[in-house]
Formats: sequence, structure tokens, C-alpha cells
Amino acid sequence: MMNESTAVRWMSVFLDVEPAQFDTAARFWSAVTDTSPGPPLGRHDEFTPLVGNGDACLWLQRTEGGASDCHPDLYVEDVHAASAHVAALGARTIAEEDGLVVSTSPGRLPFCLVTYRGQRIRPTPVGSPGSRGVVDQVCFDIPPQVFDAECDFWSALTGWPRRGRGEQHSEFDRLTRPAGIPYAVLLQRLDDQAPRVTAHLDLACEDRDTVTDAHVGLGAEVTERTDGWTVTRDPTGRVYCNTDRKPGDV
Repeated sequence: MMNESTAVRWMSVFLDVEPAQFDTAARFWSAVTDTSPGPPLGRHDEFTPLVGNGDACLWLQRTEGGASDCHPDLYVEDVHAASAHVAALGARTIAEEDGLVVSTSPGRLPFCLVTYRGQRIRPTPVGSPGSRGVVDQVCFDIPPQVFDAECDFWSALTGWPRRGRGEQHSEFDRLTRPAGIPYAVLLQRLDDQAPRVTAHLDLACEDRDTVTDAHVGLGAEVTERTDGWTVTRDPTGRVYCNTDRKPGDV
């Protein structure tokens, strides 16, 4: 059962990057978010925060092998109590050490439970007035066969209600984001079956085309445009979306 000690106080997103691509990813995402890489942390200096106008909530994680991926970190008062809570909801524990528990959701999306350190200042939009943007949403891409169960899992884990339940033909659901949390959570039903749940970042943009053009100038590649968002790849091949949601929208 969730209580004050297991409530989610903050969220970060980690971009998993191979060593050979690390500097490229750091340059691109630092430019996009108007941040600078902070001092590396971890036993092997594998975690690098991007430090800017709020508390750090976007990190790069140096990994060995595998595809470019991203995963959320959820910050709680009592990591061990939260670990027991998520295990009862169907999560699987992968690793555990002081202040950190690595788990996977029932749909096999990796995530971490981390000891809360007092973070409370959300990053603000960056860029020129009228064309500002901010990385403020993480989208979970969920195979159709596990969509409802995965949505229920994340709602129960966080305590944040689902907003799209009951919309019969929508490919999207979302969780109600509390004030002070830097990332909204969007839940997307994929058209086709996939081996597991994955995640990608979304930006809210005052002017989507202007923000996208700026990213292309930094080395990004546009792969698809729709009425509401532009699917883009960063210079390392990582997919993310620029959206018409305005900065500050929940």
C-alpha cells in the first residue's frame, strides 16, 4: 500500500548511451535543454546530470552495448518500502544497493527507485521568446496486449490517476501529474505487438517547427510529421518527439 514514505516526490529520465556515442549525446542534449554536463557520479562515473535552470532531471548513463534507450527514475523517501510496494504490483527487482533499486515493470520497462534528495524546482522552457521548448514528458510505448495492465501498474505505483480510461478508441492514456513533478507520463498503445515496453522523451514547444529546425541544425533528423507532433532522431539515433503541447501544459 502506498503511503508518505513510498510516494513519488520527483522523477528523472536517464538516457542510456554507449561510450562511443556519449560525447555526441551530451553535446546535443545539453544544447537542446540549455544545460551543461555536471560532475559524473556512480561507482564508475557512469551517471552524468545535465545541470541548468532547475534541479537536474535529465541524465546520461554510460552503458556497454545495446540499443539507445531511456528509463525513468522515481524518487521516494523509503526505497526499500517502495520496492516492496512495486513488487506487490508485479514489478521484478533486478538489482539493489544502498539508496537504489533497479526494477522492471510487468511489461519489462526498466526503472529505478532512488532516495529522494529534496529536488523540487522544475526546469523552465529554453530558447527565444515565441519558440521556446522544454523536455517535460516521458512516453511509454506499450504493446497492445499489455496496455491496460501496464497503465494500471504505473498508476498504482505512482498514485497518479489515469486520465484516459474509458476512451474506447484512443491510442493514448496519461497519468495526472502532481505539481512539482518535472515529467508528465503519456501512455501510448502501439499498433503492433512488441517484445516489451519502451520509452521516449517528448518536448512541449511554443512553435514546433522552429524548435525542430533548431534541432536539425544540431544534427537531429526528422522521420515523421503529424498534426500534433514531429518524430525526430537525435545524432545518436535516439527517437524523441517535438509536440504542439505548450510549455506548462499538464
